[in-house]
Amino acid sequence: MRIGIDDTDSPAGMCTTYLGAVLAARLRDEGMLVDRALLVRLNPNVIWKTRGNAAICLEASGDAETAFAVACRTVEELADFSCDMTNPGVVVSQSPLPVEFYRKAVQGFCETAEALAILAQEGVLFRGYKNCRGLIGATAAVASSFDDSTWELLAYRDPSLRDTPRTVDKESFFVSEQATFPHTWDTVDTVNGVVVCVPHTPDPVLFGIRGESPSWVRKARDLISSERPLLEQLFLTNQGTDAHLMPGSIGHLREGCSYLVPGRVASCPVTGRGGHVSFLISEGAETVRCMAYEPTKGFRDIVRKLLPGDILIVAGSYKQGTINLEKLFVRSAPDHVRERAPLCPVCGKRVTSAGRNKGFKCRSCSSRSHLPERTTISRSLQPGWYEVPPTARRHLAKPLCRGSPPVESHI
Repeated sequence: MRIGIDDTDSPAGMCTTYLGAVLAARLRDEGMLVDRALLVRLNPNVIWKTRGNAAICLEASGDAETAFAVACRTVEELADFSCDMTNPGVVVSQSPLPVEFYRKAVQGFCETAEALAILAQEGVLFRGYKNCRGLIGATAAVASSFDDSTWELLAYRDPSLRDTPRTVDKESFFVSEQATFPHTWDTVDTVNGVVVCVPHTPDPVLFGIRGESPSWVRKARDLISSERPLLEQLFLTNQGTDAHLMPGSIGHLREGCSYLVPGRVASCPVTGRGGHVSFLISEGAETVRCMAYEPTKGFRDIVRKLLPGDILIVAGSYKQGTINLEKLFVRSAPDHVRERAPLCPVCGKRVTSAGRNKGFKCRSCSSRSHLPERTTISRSLQPGWYEVPPTARRHLAKPLCRGSPPVESHI
């Protein structure tokens, strides 16, 4: 059977992955076999998410009624019901649910009524709390099927320590990254000198290690020094896979969805208030604004090198008429030719335009010239993929160390 849980945390604390890890331990105490734990990330742009929009699915063998009762008791004990945004859902199914619902929940938007219709049709065990919105994620988690997958090992704090600062050896995380990258990633941000995998929110997570296999994340974990975790759980996950990205075209983008969009740079990048950098890309007569926000740090320096005419594919979420960049592919960034009025061949002063299609005329000596002065500006921007740093990366975004997204179908 598959047991799905979602929407048990809040911005003030708790964590759905922690509840899933506790539930896995309690199911084993009941004599059940828990084969795998899945961490299922859904559309990161959903406005009613509590934090990272993660649902949990446990694959287990045993009595479904017992598993459902244990899951509901665990949710009722641990979920943060005091938060208006927290509306848990529990689903236990002994048969597959439609994978299309999972894909829609990752790339688009689902309604509670859709989840309820599927659950009723399939005759599975389920319970929704408060407004029942958590049934969307719980159903999607049970229905999930990963085209690509990674692993994350999460360590959780002792509850008695949760009001205290996390005790971790920062240097050990850099040692771990150096020893295991690119088989693990986003443990630290080496360029900015920041530990990425230790949260700062008031939740049970001590740290999380992401990687390509259980053996690599365990190797990385063994190099880390910290306070003693209460519990650790290994998850198979769709994190780091770009599962949220869809092919898109300018003028046909849906609010709150994430895309790979081809286009041509239509304006010079501008640095605005707060250090955010924006520019326009076009496709035919359509244009859309792209934004690299201040938290993307050095990625903005790449964006600032773009010039009108460069050919790109941009990846990111479309919100309020803007593509918020996660990465971009530079297909073409040719040398730029700048034209301006030439110097007068007689007196050496800069000439001015003599009128449309009439060349140039010197105001001092009336000498005429027909050709502009051309200067070729060499580019330091090379074709290829560029991404935001680990500190700004979304859970679902695929880091380039795992390989580049295909570009042929977008050019």
